[in-house]
Amino acid sequence: MKLIDTHVHINFADFQQDLDALQTRWQEAGVVRLVHSCVEPSEFVSIQALADRFPELSFAVGLHPLDADKWGEGTADEIRQLARSDSRVVAIGELGLDYYKATNQDQQNKVCRVQLQIAAELGKPVIVHCRDAAADLRDLLRHQSQEYGEIRGVMHCWGGSPEETQWFLDLGFYISFSGIVTFKNAHSVKASAQMVPCDRLLIETDCPFLAPVPQRGKRNEPAFVRYVAETLADLRGVRLEELAQQTTANACKLFGLSES
Repeated sequence: MKLIDTHVHINFADFQQDLDALQTRWQEAGVVRLVHSCVEPSEFVSIQALADRFPELSFAVGLHPLDADKWGEGTADEIRQLARSDSRVVAIGELGLDYYKATNQDQQNKVCRVQLQIAAELGKPVIVHCRDAAADLRDLLRHQSQEYGEIRGVMHCWGGSPEETQWFLDLGFYISFSGIVTFKNAHSVKASAQMVPCDRLLIETDCPFLAPVPQRGKRNEPAFVRYVAETLADLRGVRLEELAQQTTANACKLFGLSES
């Protein structure tokens, strides 16, 4: 069985003491590929070094919405240049909107728009972070698609309602579920997980955050993506092997990956 964890942050300090053991565990769990997200372009060198160390790792470059105030005059050119500099860059992001605690909504929208434009220019998918901002993000994606052509991507660590899920499915996006879907009271997320078409479904850990049951409360890691897959298979009434095969194929298609 082969699994792909489509969203990790193993460059964080949480992992620096046991990266080799981490790899051993994800390989034992059946994880054959990982997609490393990027919070801000300054991370690029450290993520690139991890890809040198672990051949199964591909990555993105972008600026997280909660870091939108770090956007400067040269940030767009920097993202564009970095994305072109390494063939292992498979996406732009993570980008998006997060209104949960932020008050800089206009700045977030500006930064998101520019990054979506870069992705369209380069023909790369986007990794989208969305929290308490689904309607605004839907409208922004619609506008940018009309302005610059098709924008492909994934709604990562998805926590939206079925209604919101349908908005992004209608825009052609993939939906990725994290450990949240294993939580007992995540009823809306579980309902969304049941309605996503099989050819639009992805899995992730978003490690080191949001460890799934039965590891909840611990540091999350790529090997734990198997628990996400098991929960989704149960919710959708399919065999684990079938879900693994489908989500792996979906990740390969979206990000241009090979399984080996």
